[in-house]
Amino acid sequence: MPKLTKRSVEALQPQAENYFVWDSEIIGFGVRVMPSGTKTYQAQYRKGGRTRRISLGRHGNITAEQARLKAREVMGLVAKGENPAEEIAQERRAPTVAALCERFFETHVQERCKPSTAAEYRRAIDKFIKPAIGAFKVVDVERKDIAELHHKHRAIPYQANRTLGVLSKMFNLAEVWGLRRDGSNPCRHVPKYRERKHERFLSQSELQRLGQVLTEVEHEGSESPFIVAAFRLLILTGCRLGEIQTLKWDYITPRHMELPDSKTGARRIPLPQAAREVLDALPRMDGNPYVIAGIVEGQHATDLQRPWRRIRERAGLDDVRIHDLRHTYASMAVSSGMPIQMVGRLLGHSQLQTTMRYAHLADDPVLEAAARNSAQLNSLIGASAPERQRPRLRVVQ
Repeated sequence: MPKLTKRSVEALQPQAENYFVWDSEIIGFGVRVMPSGTKTYQAQYRKGGRTRRISLGRHGNITAEQARLKAREVMGLVAKGENPAEEIAQERRAPTVAALCERFFETHVQERCKPSTAAEYRRAIDKFIKPAIGAFKVVDVERKDIAELHHKHRAIPYQANRTLGVLSKMFNLAEVWGLRRDGSNPCRHVPKYRERKHERFLSQSELQRLGQVLTEVEHEGSESPFIVAAFRLLILTGCRLGEIQTLKWDYITPRHMELPDSKTGARRIPLPQAAREVLDALPRMDGNPYVIAGIVEGQHATDLQRPWRRIRERAGLDDVRIHDLRHTYASMAVSSGMPIQMVGRLLGHSQLQTTMRYAHLADDPVLEAAARNSAQLNSLIGASAPERQRPRLRVVQ
């Protein structure tokens, strides 16, 4: 076996079949000569009991010395335990990010996520991910690509962060599915934007106005009694919108609402007397298992946003979202002195950290208690301030 040089390679003549000539210095470095006369430099090695071969370039496009350097790089990777031929093959057959999105949605999201979460993921995929990097090969996506996508939507930090979360989960699964090497998730170390939490709580006067409007629209018949009942139940129970919207009569027990599934799994929600009275006042529709019956026979109400916009406008609460009714329930509970852990249980939070956003509201009852206690102690230790003589200070010359 000669040392492969420009002269020795050009001297090789084509034959009826392909044949290889191997270099005398680097084991596994050779040139393949085809019947057409095309000569291609090769690097060959064994991995996992199989012979693997990598094309380094066509003679004429690269020189023998350039091919030799490439062969040394390949053999160095093999010596480290890597399999460069498999990585190249994997990259060639790698799907696009758009294809990964669909596989992620079909095999993970639809099987493991709740419909509301699936809808959020679908929106992030179709509106933000595919238009930006859908045509990229999965193996080619780098951290800078993710950072650019994230930065592009900095004006909507909540959506930018949710999209980053979807991407991170997708690329974690891409590693599990063998589409990227382990530990290569390009979303790592891309910092999330600070989000301004929306904390809108209704005051007592606002709650009174809302209650008055609910009564009015119910008596007028401008809103369905089921719609009005839904908003009353949201206020009185602190439930999530979907929990009330899909509530079935079968879930109602004398003291609880037994939900077989919710955002945090099966959940037992206390049913106070006020909420029970709302339920007792509702008619049951034949053939419809849902408490909040909708227009379609046998189905629940699917759109509470439009009636809510009409109701809140009439009540002068244009900035109040439906979810703020849940915030109001929590704020009222905390402000009344209820322990934060108990509030978390009532709201169905799986983590105390989620409930801690309301912790600062506990300051009011603490301050009131401190004021009462101090006033009582002050009455015992001395006269009131106007009756006490202020000590005269002697000025030393």
